[in-house]
Amino acid sequence: MTGVLGEGAVLHERIARLPQDKRARLVQRLRDQSHTARGTDTWFVRYSSVDAPTFRLFCFPYAGGGSSVFRAWSEALPAGAEVWAAQLPGRETRVDEPALRRLDPLVESLHEAILPRLDMPYAFFGHSMGALVAFELTRRLRRAGAPQPSGLFLGAFRAPQLPNPNIRIHHLPDEVLKTVLRKEGTPRQVLENGELMRALLPMLRADLEVCDTYQYRDERPLTMPVSVFGGHQDVRVSRGDLDLWRTQAEGPFRLVMLPGSHFFLHSSQDLLLAELSRELGAASRTAEGERRHD
Repeated sequence: MTGVLGEGAVLHERIARLPQDKRARLVQRLRDQSHTARGTDTWFVRYSSVDAPTFRLFCFPYAGGGSSVFRAWSEALPAGAEVWAAQLPGRETRVDEPALRRLDPLVESLHEAILPRLDMPYAFFGHSMGALVAFELTRRLRRAGAPQPSGLFLGAFRAPQLPNPNIRIHHLPDEVLKTVLRKEGTPRQVLENGELMRALLPMLRADLEVCDTYQYRDERPLTMPVSVFGGHQDVRVSRGDLDLWRTQAEGPFRLVMLPGSHFFLHSSQDLLLAELSRELGAASRTAEGERRHD
């Protein structure tokens, strides 16, 4: 499984329940507020209280998730770090846009959007589907000769060269899909809200289709440090599935198991952010040393 509905559900519900004209005005107002506070980038939302940032962490959410998953992260990261969270089509402030159903066009769009933001050291974090997006975006940037992340932090997704051990679920009937989501940890109150599920399921199906149709292409391993995170109680992604990420890393590799199931980034958020803070501090110092050397 690649992730289930989470932090963005309440905002998505409020938007989806409005009449079409009011919904359009609200979405535009949210976009205008976001653009005023955080720049004009549609694909990324900046969450930061840093006036003069020296390091960026780009975050990619799980299937069904939006940028708000990472809203509070910047407060827990080292001084000088700011969070840029991906806002994919079909959710939150982009609820009126069709969600993408294949990984390649998604990565291409993110590649174009992120290039202007790579003017300082940075790292990627992705959870579940977001880990796959972060990995393929890193390889896309390498093929383009663009600056590479100082570190790659990936959670709750099997090593990409492994075949998908699960049945494809994006096409399942609604009730069957909701049964799968319930087993994966989606709150009952979300699943039993018929209006909310009608609004969210198309976007979630598109995200699941991105993962169900993914085809790995062999390339040389990545040179930056790679850290992979997993949940001890995750029934879908095993420690062995995670450990095989090491074949994608030519440089340092680290596997960290945390308490919790697939969504340990919520249940063990403090532990995860503590791990990220330590590693981001080291990555930032390394990147700064390399920049001075150049």
